[in-house]
Amino acid sequence: MVALIWLALGCRGDPSTVLSRLEESRRLAAELPVRFSQAAEASNRAVMADTDEGSIAATRESEKATQALEHDAAALAKLLESGRYSKEAQILHEFDAQFSQYSELDRRILALAVENTNLKARSLSFGAASQTADGFRDSLRSVASSIPVKDRCRVDALITDAVRAVREIQVLHAPHIGERDDATMTHHEKQMADLDTEARVALASLKELSPASASPTLAEALAKLDQFKATTRQIIELSRRNTNVLSLDLSLRQKPALATLCNDRLRALQDALAKEGFPPGR
Repeated sequence: MVALIWLALGCRGDPSTVLSRLEESRRLAAELPVRFSQAAEASNRAVMADTDEGSIAATRESEKATQALEHDAAALAKLLESGRYSKEAQILHEFDAQFSQYSELDRRILALAVENTNLKARSLSFGAASQTADGFRDSLRSVASSIPVKDRCRVDALITDAVRAVREIQVLHAPHIGERDDATMTHHEKQMADLDTEARVALASLKELSPASASPTLAEALAKLDQFKATTRQIIELSRRNTNVLSLDLSLRQKPALATLCNDRLRALQDALAKEGFPPGR
């Protein structure tokens, strides 16, 4: 049996050199799934990261693992060619073709993930927009204290309407940020615009009922409302780009099938190389 193995190996050159080349091929073939797993895992972390820093760091890890995989695959291809392992070379070629498709999709996913537009929109909603909405409410409370008693009920109702409209816009930020359907986002935006109009109509009515001394406070409230509208516009623009939603969707819907095909070829490559050197396998 040993003689037959050495005879089979000898067909490819010096037996010791062939064995060394075969062992190195097996080692590289075993490394490829590890590199692939590292790249995929880091890519997934980039998509799930909740900060720019986290997304960028994970993206770099994925790119580094991908480069290592490509380096090992190129080295393995040379070994298989020099050793005339045509079957294994064909399997590696099939993997390269599948991995090319996978990499193209993954690059798109990572480019979207590092933009983090949905996360930035959410941060604006819970940060700047919330603070401005609170400032708007506080300004209107100051106006109420300067209103004559006879007009207080009407004024309180208008202030309630104005504050409610702004709060409802705040509530609509979240579903817009998480939405991926354009028509639904457009519907949310129409609701927000209508609510902004309601708040402005209430402010205009308040101005008519308020004494001149309340004018500076009403002007401050209007400035806060304008600022809130501008921030909401930023939120909508970021949300519309939808990079976090899209990167997650691509990771969950398209990437797994391509990853399965790549892993299948890598397993087939390892199995084929494991059988090399034994006559029954050739």
